[in-house]
Amino acid sequence: MIRLEKRPNPSRLWTALTPVLAVVLTMLVGGIMFALLGKPPLEAIRTIFWDPLFHPQFAGYSRPQLLVKAGPLILIAIGLSVGFRAGIWNIGAEGQYIMGAVCGAAVGLAFYPADTWLLFPLMAIAGALGGWAWAMIPAFLKTRFGTNEILVSLMLVYVAENILASASAGWLRNPEGMGFPGSRNFKQWASVYNDELVINTGMHWGVVAAFIAVIAAYVLMARHIQGFNIRLTGEAPRAARFSGVSPARIIFLCLGISGALAGMAGLFEVTGPAGQISIDFNSGYGFTAIIVAFLGRLNPFGILLAGLLMALTYIGGELAQLMLGLPGASIQLFQGMLLFFLLATDVFTNYRVRLTGREVA
Repeated sequence: MIRLEKRPNPSRLWTALTPVLAVVLTMLVGGIMFALLGKPPLEAIRTIFWDPLFHPQFAGYSRPQLLVKAGPLILIAIGLSVGFRAGIWNIGAEGQYIMGAVCGAAVGLAFYPADTWLLFPLMAIAGALGGWAWAMIPAFLKTRFGTNEILVSLMLVYVAENILASASAGWLRNPEGMGFPGSRNFKQWASVYNDELVINTGMHWGVVAAFIAVIAAYVLMARHIQGFNIRLTGEAPRAARFSGVSPARIIFLCLGISGALAGMAGLFEVTGPAGQISIDFNSGYGFTAIIVAFLGRLNPFGILLAGLLMALTYIGGELAQLMLGLPGASIQLFQGMLLFFLLATDVFTNYRVRLTGREVA
């Protein structure tokens, strides 16, 4: 008989090995899925993971896009990981991302057509505050009424999507857009356009903020007393309470950090790659960042690598759809396999497999 036996301590080997094993299993099972769809599996895997970086025809465009796609994923995932380490499950980062974009864009458009360098930092602050305020709703309800932050934060995503649609078609709509939904295009407004800082690299202010967030999160979690309190709350809640750590304060802190970072990611996206508030502005970054956070083992530098990998699947997936005719749903399923296999193989971090004889009654 096969049974799982709990380890005395989590295995360091499996902790490091499971992300790699999850990627390999995703490639194998994804290859089978592509074959069932009638596409060459090896060519599909190569198109997703190799061609965007090294194919001479596509690398010139795809390499800068790697940082463009990875920036918001890393920024949001860093915020989520802080809460996850404390056992606070913010699943609504997509809503905070949307509200950050809407609030930041609204502040900028209120000053249109001002031409001052102060406007973009003001919009970034507004975006962070928008995401923070949206995250405070589940934080307040959890601390005041004991609600489940998973359900509340997730339901608020759909509220944010309706606010986005209302803003796009109503109070933020471009008055010169001939009635079409969507705000003014920030790419045509030099004061607020989040353009590349270094040509042909994809490096804009959102990417810079993501790198700063990685370093700041490492310092917080590894070198600061609040990071110790966050880890203690997640690993031993009773011990945290006995040591004087306030659960409510940790909830507000963690949800506030994740909401603010998600809001900033939305602002950097709307003033950069997206260019405007539109009905379909949100692209699922808030949900994909959950996969990035776990694939990076909730470690800031692991999240940095996981964000780059997930961005590669975005770019490679778009390329595979174009070159091989793969359906978009299969690429989304392929990305979801990463989290599935990561959670499946993560069992071996805390448990070992034992073969035992059948017990005799």
